[in-house]
Amino acid sequence: MSLRSAVLGAGYRSVVRPVLFRAHGGDPELIHESLIRFLGGLGPSGRAALRLLSGGPTSPVTVAGVRFPGRVGVAAGLDKDGLAVQAWSALGFGFAELGTVTALPQPGNDKPRLYRLRSSRAIINRMGFNNAGAQAMADRLGALGVRRGELTCGIPLGISLGKSKVTPLAEAVPDYLTSLRALAPYADYVAINVSSPNTPGLRTLQDDGLLSELLSALAHEASQPGHPLGPVPIFVKIAPDLTDAQLDGVVQVVTENGGSGVIATNTTLAREGLASADAALAGQAGGLSGAPLTRRALEVVGRVARSTSLPVIGVGGIMTPDDAARMVDAGADLVQVYTGFIYAGNALVAGINALALGRTT
Repeated sequence: MSLRSAVLGAGYRSVVRPVLFRAHGGDPELIHESLIRFLGGLGPSGRAALRLLSGGPTSPVTVAGVRFPGRVGVAAGLDKDGLAVQAWSALGFGFAELGTVTALPQPGNDKPRLYRLRSSRAIINRMGFNNAGAQAMADRLGALGVRRGELTCGIPLGISLGKSKVTPLAEAVPDYLTSLRALAPYADYVAINVSSPNTPGLRTLQDDGLLSELLSALAHEASQPGHPLGPVPIFVKIAPDLTDAQLDGVVQVVTENGGSGVIATNTTLAREGLASADAALAGQAGGLSGAPLTRRALEVVGRVARSTSLPVIGVGGIMTPDDAARMVDAGADLVQVYTGFIYAGNALVAGINALALGRTT
């Protein structure tokens, strides 16, 4: 552990996290919204101070034609509407994936819908893609001067796209295309979320035929001439609950239909590995993230990486720098954090950066 990570970790555990976790009566969703608003409200001097405290990314690498200054990024779900887009580089991240965003604005599922399982270092959520819509994000990024390839916010930006809840499954392709057309000018890469457990029927889109139709349509749209950088890279985000045969099928579809890579994994419907103190929350509907997912996410990343030459972004259960190192050793080119960031703060990011993961290229 680096000195910076140790100091940041001690401060976060003893001061920042206790205050955060008690704010708003302990409501995890209100706390999350307040944190994003705080980060989004930081001006240049505030971001500079945060950057000095957090340190910068390390281990630059080129993945899918995109130059990343560091290998650890913000996972989708932390910044659904891109409100804190200017702050993530100041926290030491090498990239940020915004969203998941949908073609139509939607409120998401009924509250409460976010639960913190502290003894398990985990979270259960059934948010349901609550967001202001693809056009609202496009307007916000455009107003900030964000353009694909220009690193306006200091780091590459991915944008995760999902299906609008009211859109029938049979109309998923035009729904995703609407979002892609609105946001492609601002995205260094696009992630296709077909694996959230919180939108009815969404995971059906991981089936070979449906995924082939969706991905080929999106890849065709992304390859339309007009941008000097060429097609927008498209990654497909998959669930950890797929069987080995299903994983192999998804990888084959991504490879054969213009996909640029795989993001493994999303949250899980399984409940193995929860501490007994959290048993009362185990029955809550939604996806589980955090430490109980560490082993399975690593298994999925390893299997996917062994079966394709396409790049893999590893996410799920990265709670320590060593977890990130194991992801890279298993074949991940990049890693993302969400729940680990909630529990460990920017100490986790600093610790991962200190490892100088992989060979710089």
